[in-house]
Amino acid sequence: MKHLFLAALAAASFVTCVHAQSNASGPLATPSGTLQFVRADRDFTAMLDKETFDRFEANGLTHFDDVGSANDSVTRMLVQTESGPVLYDFRRRPALVQRLDKRMTIRRVFWQGDEVVMQGSQGWFRFEHGVLTKLQSTSTIYH
Repeated sequence: MKHLFLAALAAASFVTCVHAQSNASGPLATPSGTLQFVRADRDFTAMLDKETFDRFEANGLTHFDDVGSANDSVTRMLVQTESGPVLYDFRRRPALVQRLDKRMTIRRVFWQGDEVVMQGSQGWFRFEHGVLTKLQSTSTIYH
C-alpha cells in the first residue's frame, strides 16, 4: 500500500500533461470534425459535424481532453457517464468509441502515448489498447 501511495504521489508531483476536467458542450475542434454534446433529458448525444456518433446517460457533462499541438484540437477525450468512463479517440476516422465497462468517478487523467492513466474513486487505473488494468504499484512517471 505504501508503494502505491508513493507512486501516486510521484505521478501527481511530476506529471505535466494532466488535463483539468471540463463541462464544455462545444463546439470543440477535433481531427475528426467539430464535436458538440447535446442534452436530452438525462441523456447526452455526442455529435461530430452534426452527425450522432454516441449517446450516453449522465447527470451532467464531465470530460477530460487530450489536446494535440495542431490548432489546439482535442485528439482524445475521456467522458464520465453513468455506466463508467468512455474514451473517444478522434485521431481516427471514424472516431473510435471505447467503453471502459467499470463504474467509477474519475478525478484526474494523464495521457501518455496510447495509454490513459486515471485516478478514480476506486484507485489508479490504466487503459491501453482496450484493456483496463488496476495499478498496484508503478515506478513509471507519467507526463
